[in-house]
Amino acid sequence: MRLVIGITGSTGVIYGVRMLEVLKDAGIETHLIMSEWAQKCISMETKHDIEYVKSLASTVSDEKNMAASVSSGTHKIDGMIVIPCSMKTLSSIANGYDETLVARAGGVTLKESRKLVLVARETPLTAINLENMLKLARLGVVIMPPVTEFYTNPTSIDAMIDHIVGKCLDQFDIEHNLFTRWGSS
Repeated sequence: MRLVIGITGSTGVIYGVRMLEVLKDAGIETHLIMSEWAQKCISMETKHDIEYVKSLASTVSDEKNMAASVSSGTHKIDGMIVIPCSMKTLSSIANGYDETLVARAGGVTLKESRKLVLVARETPLTAINLENMLKLARLGVVIMPPVTEFYTNPTSIDAMIDHIVGKCLDQFDIEHNLFTRWGSS
């Protein structure tokens, strides 16, 4: 399996870091694109540095490199996850505004009818945000805000992060044990 992972500058970059850690452990090939603000948030919100995050990916492309392999539909991937996904990036994808490589790769994923998951990070949401999400959902994009669940009685922030990462992995039928499934003992 080959996945593009976009990390944008919305708060919650730890979701993207954890996604990369889990995918690397699973031996899944990843192509990472980080926005400028994602890189800034990594140092502000986590104990990690940018080099550590890059080391988790199979390939890394600069967000300004519009000639990167993932900017073309001829580059075969199985899908893309933008985690977290800022409203700016979500809007760019919804409106075909390919200003950054994350938005371009998202648009390419859509046009090639591949699975696209956007872990949309914002609250409260405006009508514009909701309209853009609806537009994308109607095109088959999975809109997955990182909403905390409590039925598993999470005892740490890490458990809450793992639940969202696991829900994304479920979209690609990637086996994991990041959380206890409903009805499991």
